Amino acid sequence: MRDAAASGTGSGPRLAAPASWMAAPRVRPWACAVTALLLALAQGMGQNFFTANLQQVQGQLGATPTEGAWLTALYIAPYASLSLMLRKLRAQFGLRSFAECAILVFVLVTLLHLVVDDLGSAMLVQFASGVAAAPLSALNFLYMVEAAPADKRLSMGLSVALTFQSIGAPLARVLSPPLFDIGGWHGLYLMTAATALAACAMVLLTPLTPVPREKAIHWLDVASYLLIAVGFGLIALTLGVGRYYWWTDAPFLGVMIAAAFLCCAGAAVIELNRSAPFLDFRWIASPGVLHFAGVMLVFRMITSEQSSGVLALFQNLGLLNEQMRTMWLIVLVATAAGGLSCVFLLRRPHLAPLLHLAALLLFGAGSWMDAGVTVLTRPEQMYLSQAMIGFGMGLFMPPAMAIGLQAALAKGPQNLFTFIMVFLSTQSLGGALGSAVTGTWVAIRTRVHLDAMYAHLTMANPLVSARVEQLAASAHGASGAGYSLLAQKAQQQAMTLAYADVFRGFGALAIGAALILLIHLTILLALQARANRRAGAADGTAS
Repeated sequence: MRDAAASGTGSGPRLAAPASWMAAPRVRPWACAVTALLLALAQGMGQNFFTANLQQVQGQLGATPTEGAWLTALYIAPYASLSLMLRKLRAQFGLRSFAECAILVFVLVTLLHLVVDDLGSAMLVQFASGVAAAPLSALNFLYMVEAAPADKRLSMGLSVALTFQSIGAPLARVLSPPLFDIGGWHGLYLMTAATALAACAMVLLTPLTPVPREKAIHWLDVASYLLIAVGFGLIALTLGVGRYYWWTDAPFLGVMIAAAFLCCAGAAVIELNRSAPFLDFRWIASPGVLHFAGVMLVFRMITSEQSSGVLALFQNLGLLNEQMRTMWLIVLVATAAGGLSCVFLLRRPHLAPLLHLAALLLFGAGSWMDAGVTVLTRPEQMYLSQAMIGFGMGLFMPPAMAIGLQAALAKGPQNLFTFIMVFLSTQSLGGALGSAVTGTWVAIRTRVHLDAMYAHLTMANPLVSARVEQLAASAHGASGAGYSLLAQKAQQQAMTLAYADVFRGFGALAIGAALILLIHLTILLALQARANRRAGAADGTAS
């Protein structure tokens, strides 16, 4: 990212792009754009194939839901922090070597999935996947920013790169049912491997414009990174598995969180006492950066309504991925439309706050519409609401990233890397936090609703007795079987009501954030109008 930004601002010497059959002025931008797309899809589809089919994968591996949660968390653990070292590695070993090694490692790790057939090897490969996938996000940005014209890198380059990354999840859910039917888990990763090999070919044929190498890695950089990596990894693991062991029932969760904060504090102590810090913690603690991090965390929390809530709801209602394909296809189109519209809208930077306001209103409206779910709700009833949330997701990210980049560059190019770290960390850890909050909230509200139902499910109630007899007759069993079936239906109803509560809460959060933003914009406009009036009065007095 730093290299790409430098090429946009003209700071620092540049070397000529390597000669290639794709080096023609009219061909190279398109080749870079295709490379960015393939890199984003390879990275995005790989893990989303896994999460979208987690229940089926657990069955093939003979894993429990708790063990399945470890598989997901082990991917996020290295992915959350490895981006910190990418800038140093690019500068130390060269951009072309970095890009080629990164995609080759990703291809190798993807192919390893094809020989995994037990839980232990799956855990190792998932951890390796998190390591291998981290550089691909940066390469996607670098290629797309290089593909865009110099004066449109903040509007076109960022918008398209973020759109490429956003469509990975819905696309994986659209493609996974037929792929899983053909080859199971291995069929999913055959598709990922094919995409990764195509991306590898494009990276080799379309190398990025190189930058001069420098000795960038100091031993204190490595020490700080290892502390942060352990800290972020422990946080990711805790968020991934905490609700399965339950937060207050497993003492090791508290030990992991305490160790994570100690590691991050140790890294901060090292960096605050360096003249050339690896990460500028003083700038991270500034109000502007904390505000940006908070906004991105809220965004990831709200969007977990779609990524975690809706998918889990339909799975608990017994729906298969095949029955949700049309809904995810609509989400895919809406997300792409929202992101690509920013290509044109961000040409007017003053529209960025209005885009955020529109996105939050779409999030709020979509979530409130979903809050009316029942056990009879099917994906067809959520086409509109999920399209609104998908469009809002595509609309929110590019202006947020553009505003943050401009603020970082205004403080000096040395802060650009720190900003990228904040952005990527809030995305990875924010996604894990959103999933953890959603799952925990659902578990608590399910218990509340179930207790309220059980208070009325007594055989003394003639309606309950009649229903038990009806269910027993349908199951050709005794009244005990009927009561068991009634309890299962109550459990399903309670869980559906819990998801409705969660959707309502996310809707309230989005509407509340929109109101705060609207008040903030109103105050800024009022202050600007008063300043203009004073300037006009001063000019009149001077004349």
